[in-house]
Amino acid sequence: MTQTAKLLYTARTYTSGGRHDGISRSSDGRLDVKLSPPGGAGIGTNPEQLFAAGWSACFEGAMELAARKRKVTLPRKTAIDAEIDLLLDEGAYSLRARLNVSLPGLDPEIARGIIDEAHQTCPYSKAVRGNIDVTVALI
Repeated sequence: MTQTAKLLYTARTYTSGGRHDGISRSSDGRLDVKLSPPGGAGIGTNPEQLFAAGWSACFEGAMELAARKRKVTLPRKTAIDAEIDLLLDEGAYSLRARLNVSLPGLDPEIARGIIDEAHQTCPYSKAVRGNIDVTVALI
């Protein structure tokens, strides 16, 4: 990061109990969730679902910027199905991700360009690049 970087926002949360019957709350009170393990009997969400929601929302914003540069309007029914896998391999946990992007009615070549640019500029995509397996597909 350069010295000229401008801080735009800081998300603050308090989490207690982890993924096993835990809670997580944002400092502004807008997020207040119960946590439970994936596939467990608990009533809460899990970190993988939260990550999928955050990344897909951010990615759609990056696509908006990429489309605007091309003077293209994203379709009203633009959607992203994000899948985050929690893996256990030889005693170590890791993640794997798939972003399945739907841009109905958009020329596939233009859509692919928008998706590729978004994957280069989205902060979540940048954060995981080289760290986890990621597939970004146009569906």
